[in-house]
Amino acid sequence: MSNQKEIFDIFEKSGALLKGHFLLSSGLHSGLYFEKFQVLQYPEYVEILCRKLSDFFKDVKVEVVVGPTTGGVIIAYEVAKNLKVRSIFAEPGDQGRIFKRGFNLGKGEKVLIVDDILTTGGSVNEVVQLVEKHEANILGIGILLDRSGSKVKFNYPLKALAETEVTNYRPEECPMCIKGEPLIKPGSRKI
Repeated sequence: MSNQKEIFDIFEKSGALLKGHFLLSSGLHSGLYFEKFQVLQYPEYVEILCRKLSDFFKDVKVEVVVGPTTGGVIIAYEVAKNLKVRSIFAEPGDQGRIFKRGFNLGKGEKVLIVDDILTTGGSVNEVVQLVEKHEANILGIGILLDRSGSKVKFNYPLKALAETEVTNYRPEECPMCIKGEPLIKPGSRKI
């Protein structure tokens, strides 16, 4: 784990830590939301975060870095730049993630998967399935912020710059819904 205070300071300084009643892409509700694009709009923050993330994987001989759209595109590019390898991204398809734009992986190619915020692992799992379908070799998964408190597990090594546990609620059990607080749907992923 890197210096978590520095990571949270970057999220706070950029205005990325939001409090309210949020509808997450998983369908769950939360009182805290990390709006990663408030961080990703600042190249100097992206450079710091991705340099730290790439340091976790500098000795594992990565050949390509893959991220899911949208935030993962920026992170994959910057981590790949630090590791001096290529970067591609996976976009939503009718049945999970797909490669478009001529992107492809070779059988056995050594892959690092990266993403921004880990909540339920949905986006990362979709990328894992896509990479496995191409029979590439996943060396690890790098995340800027794990908000699951290490509860989300993968069959590959996971490294996060920072970790916190944020309570999420199913809509029928959400205390903010019970109080009648307005629900905010941030982000851009369809639910």
